Amino acid sequence: MSSAPKLSPGVQKYVDSAQQLLAQRETALARMKKMKFDTIAVHGLYTVEEALERNQGAVIEPLYLSTSQAYADADELEAALAYLIPTWCYTRIANPTTYYLEWVLALLEGYRTGYDTSCLVTASGMSAIAAAVDPLLVKQKEGPERMNFVACIQVYGGTFQLFSVRKMQERGIECRWVQHPWDIEEWKSKIDDETRFIFMEMPSNPQQSFTDIKALADAAHAREVPLIVDATCATPALMRPIAFGADIVVHSLTKSITAGGFAIGGALISRKPITTKVKNDHPLFKESFAEYVKFLPYRDNGPAAAPVNALFALNDLRTLRSKMDLVSANCQKVAEFLQKHPRVYQVDYLGLPTFPLHEVATKYMKLADSDDGTGHEINRYGHLMSFRVDGPPENARKVFDHFKMIYRATDLGRIKSVATIPAISTHQQQGEEARKMADVPPQLIRLCVGAEHPDDVIADVDQALKSL
Repeated sequence: MSSAPKLSPGVQKYVDSAQQLLAQRETALARMKKMKFDTIAVHGLYTVEEALERNQGAVIEPLYLSTSQAYADADELEAALAYLIPTWCYTRIANPTTYYLEWVLALLEGYRTGYDTSCLVTASGMSAIAAAVDPLLVKQKEGPERMNFVACIQVYGGTFQLFSVRKMQERGIECRWVQHPWDIEEWKSKIDDETRFIFMEMPSNPQQSFTDIKALADAAHAREVPLIVDATCATPALMRPIAFGADIVVHSLTKSITAGGFAIGGALISRKPITTKVKNDHPLFKESFAEYVKFLPYRDNGPAAAPVNALFALNDLRTLRSKMDLVSANCQKVAEFLQKHPRVYQVDYLGLPTFPLHEVATKYMKLADSDDGTGHEINRYGHLMSFRVDGPPENARKVFDHFKMIYRATDLGRIKSVATIPAISTHQQQGEEARKMADVPPQLIRLCVGAEHPDDVIADVDQALKSL
């Protein structure tokens, strides 16, 4: 909330009334922070009091399809549009249903991290990434200014295009690619005084790249640079990077969080405060970055999530932990089967002890609130994996074409198993040279294992491989 001097008595009346609502929400927030992960996922900040007082007793969060909010008089309108009172005013800027989703995501990503968090929900995962990086790529002085950012090259194809084309080619902002993101020294060698942020996707799509989050955060913060982590494939059920020093976490809500496949969305969650040397006079810029983006750049750029998509995401989110446990266990079994298959020359999955990044992933990827019987959380590695078919690229295409139950689509994170060949789909625009740098060969099939019985997924993969 911003402050305004010399408020009229009418405006002050609404500000005073809003303080009561804010106090109720702070009480609810404090209470919910003491709850377990699953309870937060089910309830968020939608309380019994909120239901009875504001939503006619609706047990489930209502879907607000209205484009705008009406006000009682000019004084309330003035207070609302000056951000002096809680408001949603216009669905491009905010919406009650979207707020419910933002609150629960902020709580889950901040769960037992020791940090307070804030969240902004956007129309897609790509718009969440753009919303996160653009405020950090602003000019800081008159005249020409050199600036750069550092990113792992093992990223989703759309992220590669955003960084390489939209930022480098079109705006002249240098992206310094890290080819071995598990090597912290390589990151350090590319960060300098002009670096605005560093970006890591983990586990990466499709190669399963990973790194030591704390070591990377420490390297970034030593140069006053924020660490942004795309944790789409992990979700907060398996990994919460903010606990280990990340400043900003982004998600494609379209994927594992909204596993039902009915909605597209993105999320930006920031810890309070973030580390940055970018100068910005707005008090929220460092203290609550996601709120700053929501109140200003997001408001002006307009990448608003549709309320119905927010509700779909909210509903799928309620069982996130149990779903990620199930699909991760399924994926583990499929990966172990493929690792022994004679027609597969490499399996990329963090859950395999032989995978080079297994050890570092084991430090960070743990099912929230689980117990292995000794008081430690159980490792789960997600439901995204890749396998590389022996022989020429035509072999991978033949196997892919022979799937009978597994869907052929560019999607991932579904409750149903889905596969694609990234070199001809999600990473096609990246070009052959960049795909080689990112280790995305044409023989690689990306498989996202769903909630089917793993024996049935294995049977489908096996019969497809037998086509060779």
